[in-house]
Amino acid sequence: MAVSVGPAGGGSDPMVEVNTTPLIDVMLVLLVMLIVTLPIQMHGVQLDNPPPNQPPPEVQPVVVDIGIDFDGSVTWNGTPVADMNTLDGFLKQAAAQDPQPELHVRPDGLVKWDYVEKVLAAAQRDQVQKIGFTGNERFF
Repeated sequence: MAVSVGPAGGGSDPMVEVNTTPLIDVMLVLLVMLIVTLPIQMHGVQLDNPPPNQPPPEVQPVVVDIGIDFDGSVTWNGTPVADMNTLDGFLKQAAAQDPQPELHVRPDGLVKWDYVEKVLAAAQRDQVQKIGFTGNERFF
């Protein structure tokens, strides 16, 4: 405890102040102990990866190439499709197979998206499950 005396000509009561240095020291020690005892957190994401070197599938999937030219004409495995009804029939046949073939849609770089959208909507309507885009690596 520290005692300070007032002005020389003034009051008779001494001014008493609490020394806060030991309190601050105790708080700092407690803070350091808390930081040291906290567990170190890992900043990684745990993933369950498949085991390496899995054998390839025994049955290779059937692949159907659907080409869409810049003018909207559609080809089924290289054979021109006359209209959307014919394409719809091909898609229904493909959807009925077990397992379903993979449809690889290969749009031309200059084709309007409307033509591609019509083909994808027909495939969705006929419940084709496996659809992918191919040939787009030339645009990157």
